[in-house]
Amino acid sequence: MLLLGLLLMAATAAFTGLVIADNISGGPNYSVSVLGNHIATMNTLAAFLAGLALALIFCLGLAMLSTGGALMRRRRSNLRAARNEAAGAAAERDAMAARRRQDATAPYQGVDDGTGGASRAEPVSSGRHGGTRHRRHLFGH
Repeated sequence: MLLLGLLLMAATAAFTGLVIADNISGGPNYSVSVLGNHIATMNTLAAFLAGLALALIFCLGLAMLSTGGALMRRRRSNLRAARNEAAGAAAERDAMAARRRQDATAPYQGVDDGTGGASRAEPVSSGRHGGTRHRRHLFGH
């Protein structure tokens, strides 16, 4: 859209410049020619309305140019926000992985079963699942 607006503005400006440069002669009727080709014969009102139409086309190109720029800025902003969110998620994932590695290498402590001594060893509980790692569970096995 940005490129189309720029192209429309440039074409309108070039056409207007060529028409003005080739048709400097005055009179009640203007013979409009571009690059040696006769396009039309116009009176003053028709020339004014043609200029108004060219100005509106130029404004349409300008609107397309500004809308394309705004869309590009919005896309860039959304992409930047997504990248920042992904970086935050990656940092959180790395922190959790480091915490799980630390939990896996935590020292074992004895659990008192009431007999006066430690009968079995269990890992130190920290985290949501008690600090133990489980094998991947396959349904039905």
